[in-house]
Amino acid sequence: MPEQVNPAAAHNVAPTPVIQLRNLRHQYGERLALAGVSFEVRPAEIFGLLGPNGSGKTTTFRILSTLMIPTGGSAEVLGHDVAREPAEVRRSIGVVFQSQSIDEKLTAEENLTIVGNIYGLRGAPLKQRVAEMLARVGLADRAKEKAETFSGGMQRRLELAKGLLHHPSVLLMDEPTTGLDPGARRDLWQYLQLLRDEERVTVLVTTHLMEEAERCDRLAIYAEGNVVALGTPAELKSEIGGDILLLETEEPDSIAQRIEQRFGLHPKVLDNRVRIEIENGYRFVPDVVEAFPGEIQGVSVHKPSLEDVFIRRTGHRFWTEDDNEAQED
Repeated sequence: MPEQVNPAAAHNVAPTPVIQLRNLRHQYGERLALAGVSFEVRPAEIFGLLGPNGSGKTTTFRILSTLMIPTGGSAEVLGHDVAREPAEVRRSIGVVFQSQSIDEKLTAEENLTIVGNIYGLRGAPLKQRVAEMLARVGLADRAKEKAETFSGGMQRRLELAKGLLHHPSVLLMDEPTTGLDPGARRDLWQYLQLLRDEERVTVLVTTHLMEEAERCDRLAIYAEGNVVALGTPAELKSEIGGDILLLETEEPDSIAQRIEQRFGLHPKVLDNRVRIEIENGYRFVPDVVEAFPGEIQGVSVHKPSLEDVFIRRTGHRFWTEDDNEAQED
Protein backbone atom coordinates (compact mmCIF):
# COMPACT_ATOMS: atom_id res chain seq x y z
CA MET A 1 0.00 0.00 0.00
CA PRO A 2 1.23 3.53 -0.67
CA GLU A 3 2.43 5.41 2.37
CA GLN A 4 -0.27 7.55 3.97
CA VAL A 5 0.47 11.23 4.42
CA ASN A 6 -0.69 12.82 7.64
CA PRO A 7 -2.60 15.97 6.60
CA ALA A 8 -1.84 17.64 9.92
CA ALA A 9 1.85 16.97 9.52
CA ALA A 10 1.77 18.31 5.98
CA HIS A 11 -0.04 21.40 7.20
CA ASN A 12 2.67 22.06 9.78
CA VAL A 13 5.50 22.06 7.25
CA ALA A 14 7.40 25.35 7.60
CA PRO A 15 6.71 27.73 4.70
CA THR A 16 9.51 28.58 2.30
CA PRO A 17 11.28 31.73 3.55
CA VAL A 18 10.71 34.89 1.54
CA ILE A 19 14.05 36.33 2.67
CA GLN A 20 16.97 34.21 3.80
CA LEU A 21 20.35 35.39 5.11
CA ARG A 22 23.17 32.93 5.66
CA ASN A 23 26.29 34.10 7.49
CA LEU A 24 26.02 37.52 5.81
CA ARG A 25 29.16 39.60 6.24
CA HIS A 26 30.26 43.05 5.09
CA GLN A 27 33.20 45.36 5.66
CA TYR A 28 33.78 49.04 4.96
CA GLY A 29 37.55 49.04 4.66
CA GLU A 30 38.81 47.91 8.05
CA ARG A 31 35.44 48.34 9.78
CA LEU A 32 33.31 45.21 10.12
CA ALA A 33 29.66 46.16 9.62
CA LEU A 34 28.17 42.65 9.52
CA ALA A 35 29.93 39.80 11.30
CA GLY A 36 27.92 36.83 10.04
CA VAL A 37 24.17 37.47 10.19
CA SER A 38 21.67 34.65 9.62
CA PHE A 39 17.87 34.70 9.78
CA GLU A 40 14.74 33.99 7.72
CA VAL A 41 11.69 36.12 6.99
CA ARG A 42 8.43 34.23 6.49
CA PRO A 43 5.65 34.94 3.99
CA ALA A 44 3.26 37.77 4.87
CA GLU A 45 4.89 38.91 8.08
CA ILE A 46 6.19 42.26 9.27
CA PHE A 47 9.79 41.66 10.23
CA GLY A 48 11.83 44.31 12.02
CA LEU A 49 15.56 44.98 12.16
CA LEU A 50 15.99 46.80 15.49
CA GLY A 51 19.28 48.32 16.50
CA PRO A 52 21.11 51.52 17.44
CA ASN A 53 23.11 53.58 14.96
CA GLY A 54 26.08 51.66 13.61
CA SER A 55 24.69 48.22 14.49
CA GLY A 56 24.50 46.93 10.90
CA LYS A 57 20.78 47.03 10.17
CA THR A 58 21.02 49.61 7.37
CA THR A 59 23.88 47.69 5.79
CA THR A 60 21.60 44.65 5.73
CA PHE A 61 18.84 46.77 4.17
CA ARG A 62 21.18 48.04 1.44
CA ILE A 63 22.29 44.52 0.59
CA LEU A 64 18.72 43.21 0.40
CA SER A 65 17.71 46.13 -1.83
CA THR A 66 20.64 45.27 -4.18
CA LEU A 67 22.45 48.57 -3.55
CA MET A 68 25.50 46.76 -2.15
CA ILE A 69 27.19 43.41 -2.67
CA PRO A 70 28.13 41.63 0.58
CA THR A 71 31.75 40.71 1.18
CA GLY A 72 30.75 37.27 2.46
CA GLY A 73 27.85 34.93 3.02
CA SER A 74 24.62 35.14 1.04
CA ALA A 75 21.21 36.79 0.98
CA GLU A 76 18.21 35.61 -1.03
CA VAL A 77 14.84 37.19 -1.78
CA LEU A 78 12.18 34.79 -3.10
CA GLY A 79 14.94 32.33 -3.96
CA HIS A 80 17.05 34.83 -5.92
CA ASP A 81 20.55 35.67 -4.74
CA VAL A 82 20.84 39.44 -4.31
CA ALA A 83 24.43 39.51 -5.60
CA ARG A 84 24.10 37.12 -8.57
CA GLU A 85 20.50 37.88 -9.61
CA PRO A 86 19.86 41.54 -8.73
CA ALA A 87 17.47 42.16 -11.64
CA GLU A 88 15.16 39.32 -10.52
CA VAL A 89 15.26 40.61 -6.94
CA ARG A 90 14.40 44.17 -8.01
CA ARG A 91 11.33 42.98 -9.90
CA SER A 92 10.00 41.40 -6.71
CA ILE A 93 10.69 44.14 -4.17
CA GLY A 94 9.44 47.61 -3.39
CA VAL A 95 11.85 49.90 -1.55
CA VAL A 96 11.16 52.93 0.62
CA PHE A 97 14.36 54.66 1.66
CA GLN A 98 14.90 56.76 4.75
CA SER A 99 15.98 59.72 2.62
CA GLN A 100 13.37 61.27 0.36
CA SER A 101 13.29 60.08 -3.26
CA ILE A 102 10.24 61.89 -4.61
CA ASP A 103 10.61 64.93 -6.87
CA GLU A 104 8.95 67.83 -5.03
CA LYS A 105 8.57 69.84 -8.26
CA LEU A 106 6.36 67.14 -9.78
CA THR A 107 2.78 66.32 -8.87
CA ALA A 108 1.91 63.16 -6.98
CA GLU A 109 0.55 61.67 -10.20
CA GLU A 110 3.70 62.55 -12.15
CA ASN A 111 5.96 61.02 -9.50
CA LEU A 112 4.15 57.70 -9.74
CA THR A 113 3.93 57.78 -13.53
CA ILE A 114 7.71 58.02 -13.82
CA VAL A 115 8.15 55.02 -11.53
CA GLY A 116 5.58 53.07 -13.54
CA ASN A 117 7.48 53.78 -16.77
CA ILE A 118 10.67 52.43 -15.19
CA TYR A 119 8.84 49.14 -14.52
CA GLY A 120 7.46 48.99 -18.04
CA LEU A 121 3.92 50.13 -17.31
CA ARG A 122 2.22 52.25 -19.98
CA GLY A 123 -1.12 53.71 -21.06
CA ALA A 124 -4.41 52.87 -19.39
CA PRO A 125 -3.04 50.16 -17.05
CA LEU A 126 -0.48 52.61 -15.66
CA LYS A 127 -3.04 55.39 -15.27
CA GLN A 128 -5.38 53.02 -13.44
CA ARG A 129 -2.62 51.76 -11.14
CA VAL A 130 -1.48 55.31 -10.31
CA ALA A 131 -5.03 56.30 -9.41
CA GLU A 132 -5.45 53.13 -7.36
CA MET A 133 -2.27 53.73 -5.35
CA LEU A 134 -3.02 57.40 -4.70
CA ALA A 135 -6.43 56.39 -3.39
CA ARG A 136 -4.86 53.64 -1.29
CA VAL A 137 -2.57 56.09 0.53
CA GLY A 138 -5.20 58.81 0.84
CA LEU A 139 -3.84 61.20 -1.78
CA ALA A 140 -6.43 60.84 -4.56
CA ASP A 141 -7.70 64.39 -4.05
CA ARG A 142 -4.13 65.77 -4.26
CA ALA A 143 -3.08 63.90 -7.40
CA LYS A 144 -2.57 67.06 -9.48
CA GLU A 145 -0.73 69.00 -6.78
CA LYS A 146 3.04 69.30 -6.51
CA ALA A 147 4.70 67.25 -3.80
CA GLU A 148 6.35 70.36 -2.38
CA THR A 149 2.93 71.44 -1.07
CA PHE A 150 2.52 68.22 0.93
CA SER A 151 3.14 67.72 4.64
CA GLY A 152 5.87 65.35 5.76
CA GLY A 153 3.32 62.61 6.38
CA MET A 154 1.79 63.03 2.93
CA GLN A 155 5.20 62.91 1.27
CA ARG A 156 5.98 59.70 3.18
CA ARG A 157 2.71 58.18 1.94
CA LEU A 158 3.68 59.13 -1.61
CA GLU A 159 7.02 57.35 -1.08
CA LEU A 160 5.06 54.28 0.01
CA ALA A 161 2.85 54.46 -3.08
CA LYS A 162 6.00 54.55 -5.24
CA GLY A 163 7.36 51.45 -3.53
CA LEU A 164 4.14 49.50 -4.06
CA LEU A 165 3.21 50.68 -7.56
CA HIS A 166 4.51 47.57 -9.37
CA HIS A 167 2.77 45.02 -7.08
CA PRO A 168 5.88 43.79 -5.24
CA SER A 169 5.71 40.69 -3.06
CA VAL A 170 8.22 42.16 -0.63
CA LEU A 171 8.38 45.70 0.76
CA LEU A 172 11.65 46.96 2.26
CA MET A 173 11.45 50.12 4.38
CA ASP A 174 14.36 51.93 6.02
CA GLU A 175 13.27 53.88 9.13
CA PRO A 176 9.77 54.27 7.63
CA THR A 177 8.40 56.88 10.05
CA THR A 178 11.33 59.31 9.96
CA GLY A 179 9.97 62.85 10.31
CA LEU A 180 6.36 61.80 10.89
CA ASP A 181 4.16 63.00 13.74
CA PRO A 182 2.52 60.37 16.01
CA GLY A 183 -0.73 60.37 14.06
CA ALA A 184 1.02 59.82 10.73
CA ARG A 185 3.13 57.06 12.28
CA ARG A 186 0.02 55.28 13.50
CA ASP A 187 -1.63 55.55 10.07
CA LEU A 188 1.44 54.17 8.33
CA TRP A 189 1.61 51.12 10.59
CA GLN A 190 -2.09 50.44 10.14
CA TYR A 191 -1.55 50.45 6.40
CA LEU A 192 1.42 48.07 6.67
CA GLN A 193 -0.75 45.68 8.65
CA LEU A 194 -3.41 45.85 5.92
CA LEU A 195 -0.77 45.05 3.30
CA ARG A 196 0.26 42.01 5.31
CA ASP A 197 -3.24 40.77 6.07
CA GLU A 198 -5.12 41.55 2.85
CA GLU A 199 -2.47 41.46 0.12
CA ARG A 200 -0.05 39.02 1.77
CA VAL A 201 2.89 41.37 1.26
CA THR A 202 6.00 40.57 3.30
CA VAL A 203 7.33 43.73 4.97
CA LEU A 204 10.84 44.25 6.33
CA VAL A 205 11.53 47.47 8.23
CA THR A 206 14.60 48.88 9.94
CA THR A 207 14.01 50.95 13.06
CA HIS A 208 15.68 52.28 16.18
CA LEU A 209 12.33 52.96 17.87
CA MET A 210 11.14 50.47 20.49
CA GLU A 211 7.45 51.30 20.02
CA GLU A 212 7.72 50.48 16.30
CA ALA A 213 9.58 47.25 16.99
CA GLU A 214 6.70 46.20 19.25
CA ARG A 215 4.39 46.32 16.21
CA CYS A 216 6.46 43.79 14.24
CA ASP A 217 5.52 40.11 14.05
CA ARG A 218 9.14 39.13 14.64
CA LEU A 219 12.43 40.93 15.23
CA ALA A 220 16.14 40.60 14.73
CA ILE A 221 17.90 42.77 17.30
CA TYR A 222 21.27 44.03 16.05
CA ALA A 223 24.38 45.04 18.00
CA GLU A 224 27.86 45.64 16.57
CA GLY A 225 27.21 43.74 13.35
CA ASN A 226 25.57 40.72 14.96
CA VAL A 227 22.03 39.56 15.58
CA VAL A 228 21.91 39.21 19.36
CA ALA A 229 18.23 38.23 19.66
CA LEU A 230 15.59 36.84 17.29
CA GLY A 231 11.88 36.18 17.85
CA THR A 232 8.53 37.81 18.48
CA PRO A 233 8.50 40.80 20.85
CA ALA A 234 6.58 38.73 23.41
CA GLU A 235 8.99 35.80 23.17
CA LEU A 236 12.02 38.02 23.61
CA LYS A 237 10.62 39.81 26.65
CA SER A 238 9.45 36.57 28.24
CA GLU A 239 13.09 35.39 28.42
CA ILE A 240 13.61 37.89 31.21
CA GLY A 241 10.39 37.32 33.12
CA GLY A 242 9.56 39.07 36.37
CA ASP A 243 10.36 42.75 36.80
CA ILE A 244 13.24 45.15 36.28
CA LEU A 245 14.24 47.00 39.45
CA LEU A 246 16.42 50.13 39.20
CA LEU A 247 18.04 51.66 42.27
CA GLU A 248 19.52 55.16 42.40
CA THR A 249 22.37 55.46 44.89
CA GLU A 250 25.61 57.39 45.34
CA GLU A 251 27.64 54.17 45.56
CA PRO A 252 26.11 51.78 42.99
CA ASP A 253 29.06 49.38 42.85
CA SER A 254 29.10 48.94 46.62
CA ILE A 255 25.32 48.50 46.84
CA ALA A 256 25.34 45.95 43.98
CA GLN A 257 28.04 43.92 45.70
CA ARG A 258 26.23 43.94 49.04
CA ILE A 259 22.88 43.03 47.46
CA GLU A 260 24.55 40.01 45.87
CA GLN A 261 26.07 38.97 49.18
CA ARG A 262 22.94 39.48 51.25
CA PHE A 263 20.16 38.36 48.88
CA GLY A 264 21.97 36.04 46.47
CA LEU A 265 20.87 38.11 43.47
CA HIS A 266 23.02 39.18 40.50
CA PRO A 267 22.64 42.95 40.10
CA LYS A 268 24.45 44.95 37.42
CA VAL A 269 25.56 48.57 37.49
CA LEU A 270 24.37 50.46 34.43
CA ASP A 271 24.52 54.24 34.01
CA ASN A 272 25.35 54.61 37.72
CA ARG A 273 22.20 52.75 38.70
CA VAL A 274 21.84 49.28 40.13
CA ARG A 275 19.76 47.07 37.82
CA ILE A 276 18.15 43.85 39.07
CA GLU A 277 16.05 41.32 37.18
CA ILE A 278 13.71 39.84 39.79
CA GLU A 279 10.30 38.22 40.21
CA ASN A 280 7.73 40.32 42.08
CA GLY A 281 9.93 43.40 42.12
CA TYR A 282 7.48 45.47 44.16
CA ARG A 283 7.71 43.01 47.02
CA PHE A 284 11.48 43.29 47.09
CA VAL A 285 11.52 47.10 47.29
CA PRO A 286 10.82 47.36 51.06
CA ASP A 287 13.43 44.68 51.78
CA VAL A 288 16.23 46.38 49.87
CA VAL A 289 15.42 49.88 51.17
CA GLU A 290 15.35 48.58 54.75
CA ALA A 291 18.61 46.68 54.25
CA PHE A 292 20.49 49.86 53.26
CA PRO A 293 18.82 52.73 55.16
CA GLY A 294 19.59 56.16 53.74
CA GLU A 295 21.74 54.78 50.90
CA ILE A 296 19.04 54.42 48.22
CA GLN A 297 17.70 57.71 46.86
CA GLY A 298 15.25 56.36 44.28
CA VAL A 299 13.56 53.15 43.14
CA SER A 300 11.68 52.27 39.95
CA VAL A 301 10.09 49.01 38.85
CA HIS A 302 8.90 48.08 35.36
CA LYS A 303 8.06 45.06 33.26
CA PRO A 304 10.72 43.88 30.79
CA SER A 305 10.96 45.88 27.56
CA LEU A 306 12.82 45.24 24.31
CA GLU A 307 15.56 47.53 25.61
CA ASP A 308 15.91 45.20 28.59
CA VAL A 309 16.37 42.33 26.15
CA PHE A 310 19.11 44.35 24.46
CA ILE A 311 20.76 45.06 27.81
CA ARG A 312 20.69 41.39 28.82
CA ARG A 313 22.23 40.28 25.51
CA THR A 314 24.88 43.02 25.22
CA GLY A 315 25.56 44.31 28.72
CA HIS A 316 24.88 47.93 27.80
CA ARG A 317 21.98 50.21 27.00
CA PHE A 318 20.43 50.59 23.57
CA TRP A 319 21.55 54.22 23.46
CA THR A 320 25.07 55.31 24.33
CA GLU A 321 26.54 58.71 25.05
CA ASP A 322 28.00 59.02 21.57
CA ASP A 323 24.83 58.13 19.66
CA ASN A 324 24.72 61.46 17.89
CA GLU A 325 28.28 60.95 16.72
CA ALA A 326 27.78 57.36 15.60
CA GLN A 327 28.56 56.53 12.03
CA GLU A 328 25.81 55.49 9.67
CA ASP A 329 25.18 51.74 9.69
